[in-house]
Amino acid sequence: MKHYLKLIRPEQYVKNVFVFAPLFFGGAFWDFHLLFLVFLAIVSFSLAASSIYIINDFFDIEADQAHPLKSKRPLASGEIKIKNALVLQLVLMIGALLLAWSINRNLFLIISSYIFLNFLYSKWLKHIAIVDLNIIAIGFVLRILAGAAVSAIEPSVWILLITYLLALFLGIAKRRTDVILSQNGKEVRKSIEGYSLSFIDTVLGILASVLIVCYIFYCIAPENLQHYHSKWLYLSIIFVVNGIFRYLKLAIVDQSTHSPTSIVLKDRFIQITILLWIGLMSYLLYFNS
Repeated sequence: MKHYLKLIRPEQYVKNVFVFAPLFFGGAFWDFHLLFLVFLAIVSFSLAASSIYIINDFFDIEADQAHPLKSKRPLASGEIKIKNALVLQLVLMIGALLLAWSINRNLFLIISSYIFLNFLYSKWLKHIAIVDLNIIAIGFVLRILAGAAVSAIEPSVWILLITYLLALFLGIAKRRTDVILSQNGKEVRKSIEGYSLSFIDTVLGILASVLIVCYIFYCIAPENLQHYHSKWLYLSIIFVVNGIFRYLKLAIVDQSTHSPTSIVLKDRFIQITILLWIGLMSYLLYFNS
C-alpha cells in the first residue's frame, strides 16, 4: 500500500489549496455550500494530479533509474508493475473527470485541459527549457480558475498574475537543484541542458523582484483597499517579502529546494510566514468591521 501512496504522491495535494483562492479572497469562505463545491473540485484536481504523476513516472522510468533520488520511485525501482500503475492511472483520471462533470461543465473543461496539457508536458514539453516552467505555472492558474468555476466568483487579475509569477519562481528554484546535480555528473531531465546556474540565479532575482512589486501594487490598489475595508493591507507585504527571501536563501545558499511542497511542509520559517500572512488576510477580510 505504501508504494501506491508513493506513486500517487498525496503530499503534493497541498498545491490544490490554490483552488480555495477565489472563495477566500472573494470573502465568501463561510458559504458552506460553495465551500463544499470547492472541496469537491479539490478532490477532482487531486485525482487528476495523481493520474498525471503516474503518467510522468511511466514516461521517465529510464531517466529516473539514473537519478539519485528519483530512482527510488515505485516504477523506477520496480516496486509496482507498470500494468498495475497504468490501470490505477486510468481509474484516477476517469474518476477526476466524472466528478468534475457532476459539478459543472466549466470545471470539467478545466480538469480536461489540465490533464491534456500535463500529458503533453510529461511526454514532450518538459524537455523544453522555459516551456516546462510555463506549463507548471499554467497548472496553478488552472487551479484558481477551477475554484472560480465552482464558486462563481471571478478571481482578480492580481491573483492570477501573482499566482503565475509565484509558480514560475518556485519552478525555476527547483531547476537550480537539477542543474547542480547535472554539474556533479548526475543524470537529470533533458530540459536542464537549457539552463545554467547564472541564468537561473538571474531569473530568480528578476522573478522575486517582479513578484514583490506586483504584490505591493496589489496592496495599494484602491479597489483592493476598498474590498478589504482597510488601509492596513500593506502590512502583509512584510510576510510576502520575508517568505521570498527565505526561499531564495534555501535555493541559493542551502541548495535544498528539491520540492516546493517539501519546503512548505518542513521549513518552519516558511510555515510561520504563511500562517501569519493567512491570519492577517483572514482578519482583514472576515473580522475587520
